[in-house]
Amino acid sequence: MGFGSYDESEQENQDYDADLDDDSGVNTEENAHEGSVDFEIGASNDELLDRLKDIKDDEQSET
Repeated sequence: MGFGSYDESEQENQDYDADLDDDSGVNTEENAHEGSVDFEIGASNDELLDRLKDIKDDEQSET
């Protein structure tokens, strides 16, 4: 087999019934969690905005 080749016998006679209704899908509620998450940033909004401005200024000076 060369690059990009495949076994054609694997591609023949593949039956697929799209009308199946057997509930074999993924259960999205299986691992549902309830609770809360708290973040302590430790910096004020002004400090964070100043840091963002510094980052943007650094990016512009590098180009």
